[in-house]
Amino acid sequence: MTDLALLYEHPVWFAPLFDALDRRGIDYVAVRPDGHFDPADGTPPARVVFNRIAMSSFLRSDEHPIFHSIALLDHWQRGGARIVNGPDVLAIDSSKARQLSLIGGLGLAIPETRVVHRSADVPAAAATLAFPLVVKANIGGSGAGIVRYDSIDELRAAVADRTLPTSVDGVLLVQDYVPARNGTVTRIETLDRAFLYALDIAGGGTFDLCPADACQVPGAPIPMVAADPGPHLRQAADAIAQAAGLDVGGVEVMIDDRDGVPRFYDINALSNFVAKPLDVLGWDPHERLVDYLETVIKEAR
Repeated sequence: MTDLALLYEHPVWFAPLFDALDRRGIDYVAVRPDGHFDPADGTPPARVVFNRIAMSSFLRSDEHPIFHSIALLDHWQRGGARIVNGPDVLAIDSSKARQLSLIGGLGLAIPETRVVHRSADVPAAAATLAFPLVVKANIGGSGAGIVRYDSIDELRAAVADRTLPTSVDGVLLVQDYVPARNGTVTRIETLDRAFLYALDIAGGGTFDLCPADACQVPGAPIPMVAADPGPHLRQAADAIAQAAGLDVGGVEVMIDDRDGVPRFYDINALSNFVAKPLDVLGWDPHERLVDYLETVIKEAR
């Protein structure tokens, strides 16, 4: 049986990972989440399956693979495959509401939030918060489906005009707008459920924070620098990764400029790492990722 299968959808993002695997001579197959699977046939494509499905896939295709992939990964796991970022992780990745519940359950601060599934309930949810606020899609990606509202009248007009954000699962978050200190958010990447590196990302109000070149706004690259978030935030990110079962992923946090409180707001199981890592970090995290995958493969044999 093949050692490793990578389940992926984006046509560009994972070229550096494929290159790193090729350099190491690792036996792998690249699998797209297309076609069909037989639920009576539990044979997985490899001993280890690495889930690389992005939540932003719905932006590239109306017939996106998110929910199909959750079922497929669960099926392969039942067939005996070791899944890196398995179906339970993908289910958390696909729900900002579940992410915030997990983070808040650890005693960490989050933006004040209300979760609804009907647009008619949005004004009542907003009435329990202060303005400005944002309405977010429960399943986003690269900042998609986030709109700021500065008054209840503006929000009610959006409800009446049916111009609120929408989410592919029908769930919306009504959330306090947190002014990020210095307009900066921090993305903490984890590997094997522990700190790997961190980036400070400028433009916290833009809602478009993906570190890969392919996610950036054309002609307007987002400034990113390597950062040391300090022991408290590192430990918090580790706790989130461990609670989520996140084998590889990122956690995003911002310092609330109103009170100095770090507020965690996103768990991302799709870490395609920062573009030009040698320039930004001075080292390539793909090498450590492949080290980790080699260990997982040995354990699965």
